This record gives sequence, C-alpha cells and structure tokens, in this order.
Amino acid sequence: MIVLASASPRRKELLALLTQDFVVEPSNADESCDLKEATELVRFLAHKKAADVFVGRQGDVVIGADTVVEAPDGEIFGKPNDLDDARRMLGALSGNTHRVHTGVCVMAGDKILKDVSSTQVCFAPLSDAELGRYLKQENVMDKAGAYAIQGSAARFVKSVSGCFFNVVGLPVSMVYEMLGSLHVL
Repeated sequence: MIVLASASPRRKELLALLTQDFVVEPSNADESCDLKEATELVRFLAHKKAADVFVGRQGDVVIGADTVVEAPDGEIFGKPNDLDDARRMLGALSGNTHRVHTGVCVMAGDKILKDVSSTQVCFAPLSDAELGRYLKQENVMDKAGAYAIQGSAARFVKSVSGCFFNVVGLPVSMVYEMLGSLHVL
C-alpha cells in the first residue's frame, strides 16, 4: 500500500494523478530544526515526515514531502504565522523571482529515496491594494510563501521555470520516477 504522510489536500490531489491506490496518514513529526539552506531543509523534513509514518507501516511505501519558498534574499518562507506575516512574505515576492523547493522522501522496505525539486516563479509587482484584496479573498495560512499558484494568486505569476506541480506541493513527475524505480507503479 502507498501511504501519503501529509494532511495537504493539494498533495492528495496530485498523488491521485499517479494512482488511486493510496491512503493518507498525516505525519506528526516535529518540524523544528536548525537547517538554514532551503534544499537541505526540505530534504530533511520530507525524510522526517516519511520516517514518522513508516515506523508503523514497514510493509508499505511511505511518501513524505515538504515545501518552502525561498525569497530573493535567501530567506525561507514556510506557512505564515498570521496575516501580517503573509503580507510581509508577499511583499518580498512582489516584482521578484523566487524559488519554490519541495523535498520528497519515499521509504519502502530497506530503501530510502530522497530528492528535491526546485522551481523559479516570477511575480509581477503587487500594489498594497492588490495585496489587501488577495489576503481577504484567499486562505493563505496553510500555504508556504502565503500563496497558492493554482488559486487566485495565479494572476500575479508572470512566469514559471521548472515543475508547476512542485509549486502546488508535489513534483508529480519526480514522484512518478521515484515510485517507478521501486517498481511500485
């Protein structure tokens, strides 16, 4: 059985593009750590989440994932703490190109596969009025970088270089290759 170690409805929808034969068991792993480099951080947290769920499911294939936004100045944005934090994050992304990193860990038997997908996203400049309207319209509190590219933030996106689905929360083609290498799909 494939187990998605995530409560994210977006990850569930994306994994369903590959298979309907999976269950969701959100990880309760402590996500605190001292890593400051974005790709190291998401790789570490994806592994931590997968390992947390894998403990009770050794006969299964467990997928863990973690996504962050790396601002142009290198600051790592996870989910905002509050609306002021969301406004700050979006202000930093406004008119700039940033990177979205998703770490994926697949655990099966004695195999542990880990990889990171990185995508560049260029935002148009956002006025204070646009930011205010967006924050009233969209629930940003559960989204890294305070935006969902597949939601109403799409209007701010000038270009995407790399995997679009990575920005949504799960790099589908990378996960497909990882599962294929384990002969799961």
